Amino acid sequence: MRVLVVEDERKLAAVLKRGLEENGYAVDVAHDGKFGLELAVAEPYDLVLLDVLLPRIDGLTFCRRLRAYKRTFPVLMLTARDSVDDRVAGLDSGADDYLTKPFALRELLARIRALLRRDCLSKRDPVLRLADLEIDTISHRVTRAGIPIELTTKEYALLEYFAHNPNRVLTRTQIAEHIWDYDFVTMSNVVDVYVRYLRRKLRDDHEPRLLQTIRGSGYQLRVTADVSAA
Repeated sequence: MRVLVVEDERKLAAVLKRGLEENGYAVDVAHDGKFGLELAVAEPYDLVLLDVLLPRIDGLTFCRRLRAYKRTFPVLMLTARDSVDDRVAGLDSGADDYLTKPFALRELLARIRALLRRDCLSKRDPVLRLADLEIDTISHRVTRAGIPIELTTKEYALLEYFAHNPNRVLTRTQIAEHIWDYDFVTMSNVVDVYVRYLRRKLRDDHEPRLLQTIRGSGYQLRVTADVSAA
C-alpha cells in the first residue's frame, strides 16, 4: 500500500514516514499543499494523510481540489484543531476521517486500516484469487494450494501489488516507487532480490512460474483468464 503524507512539520513527517514504513507501507512525503496535490493527482496512492494548516495550499482546499480531480482514495486529516466546526469543515471538504493532534501511532494505524478496509470492501472482494494463490488483503494472510505462506511486510506488499495487476508487466521503477517510495534509488537491485525471496516462499521454482521475468522490462504475475479473480 502506498501512502502520501502531506505535513509541513518536518519532524512529525519524518516520524510518520518511519512508523508507516515499519508497518509495511510505502511512503512519500510533501511539506506543502501545492506539491502534495501535484503528487496526489499524478500518482496512484492508496491513502493520503493530510495536515490542515499547510503552506501554499491549505488542507481543506487541497481536499476539495483533489476530489474535483476525481481522486477517490481515502483522505485522513491531521490537525491540532479539535472543535466540532473544524471537524465538520474537514469532512465536508471531502476527507474520510479526522484525527486530532497529538495522537498515538497505534491509533493512526488503526484508522488507516479501517479506511483501507472500507475502501477495499466498497470496490471488490478483499480476497484476491489467482491460480492456486489466495491473498486476503485485510488480514494479509496468504496461501498457495491451501498451504499458509509467511511473508515479511515488504514481501507481502510486493505480492499484493502484483496481484492487483495480474498479467501486467511492471517495471522495476514502478515496483520500487509503489513498494518503497518516491525517492527510491532505481539503480539498486533490491527489487530483483525481493522477487527472488517471493519466488522461494511461493515455491515458484518450476515452470510455468506465476512470477515471470520479462527480459529488459520487469516482472509479471502471469495467470490465465479462467483462473484469475476479477
